[in-house]
Amino acid sequence: MFDHPIFFGTIIFAIFAFSEWISILTKARIPMLFVVMISYLLLLWSGIIPKNIAEKSYFLQFSSILPAILIVHMGTIIPIRQLKEQYKAVLISLSGILVASLFIFAIIVPIFGYTVAASGIGPLTGGAIAYIITSGKLTELGLDSLITVPALILSVQGLIGMPLANYFLRKYGVQVVSSFRKNSLNEVAATIDKDSKNDQTNNKSLIPKKYQTQTILIFQVFIGASLAILLDSITGISYSLWALFIGLIGSYFGFYVGNILERANSFGILMALLLVLVMSSLNSVTPSMFTNYFPEVVLILSVGVVGILIGGYFSSKMLKWDPNKGMPVAITALIGFPGDYLLCEEVSRSIGKNKEEENAIFKELLTPMLIGGFTTVTIASVVIAGILMSTL
Repeated sequence: MFDHPIFFGTIIFAIFAFSEWISILTKARIPMLFVVMISYLLLLWSGIIPKNIAEKSYFLQFSSILPAILIVHMGTIIPIRQLKEQYKAVLISLSGILVASLFIFAIIVPIFGYTVAASGIGPLTGGAIAYIITSGKLTELGLDSLITVPALILSVQGLIGMPLANYFLRKYGVQVVSSFRKNSLNEVAATIDKDSKNDQTNNKSLIPKKYQTQTILIFQVFIGASLAILLDSITGISYSLWALFIGLIGSYFGFYVGNILERANSFGILMALLLVLVMSSLNSVTPSMFTNYFPEVVLILSVGVVGILIGGYFSSKMLKWDPNKGMPVAITALIGFPGDYLLCEEVSRSIGKNKEEENAIFKELLTPMLIGGFTTVTIASVVIAGILMSTL
């Protein structure tokens, strides 16, 4: 009787609702995504929910196509003018993973050996693609048991990265809103006004307003996401970079309206469904995996996180960025998308007293966080994993 997909879907959204409640209750000091991942693991390990709950709800199939769609949407949020200023975010994010890699080699290799160190660096400094490269090479070498190390690192790194990034983002968000309230840094307000005017200008170009219906707006995003996937298969360049580029250019020339999925009243449900994909990545993690490779995973994570923080702090200082702004950008290596977006959204909502303040904080935090995440997770980690695995 209770084997209908609607019941499994209700359980999943109960996890999301509980996590959101905790985030609101703690004013985002405990991030929503962090609670989702912890709650899911506990329910999974206790046998309360089945491992295939995402498949049983029929959410998983649809959520697998959402990253490209949502990244196109991200491109419609970021003004191209701001991207010119984001070279510092790229350098800071790269500094973090470079220092982390050096630390791991210096400390882990003498203790656990080169292979263990190399298998942990790719997933630590990035995401699923780096993990796939690493696990594929380990399987090829007959080191199947060692796959537990990158799998665990990939699964739990967000549990460390999210609270850390949240801490620094909140500190910087308080500074932003304080300046906004005192009107001593009018650049924040001016940026929002300017971006708003740019959006209005761009949105008049190609699609008349009477045709900007929910269905047509969503169709436009699907076109961009499909094109990104096609270009990925042709060029070998990640679809996520193409999707961001398509969103940026499409918005700039007026094919997309700014913040397109919000205007289509679809962003909230799509982000929630994307969390199903994130949550399901924990399915292979078991309590016994933690005990068998606990020392290796803990030491790699500890050394790597310290390296990311040190690299992010000193590069922020060198580039004359507030460390509270720069360090979470470096920490995006542990989070990636959609965690970086959700954190910016939660922090701005918890600190801002009204929509104007929330927008001021969100606009200031989002662009460097997204750029940092794309730099580390999408590009650098794949390069690092590929190079290291070729040395085994």
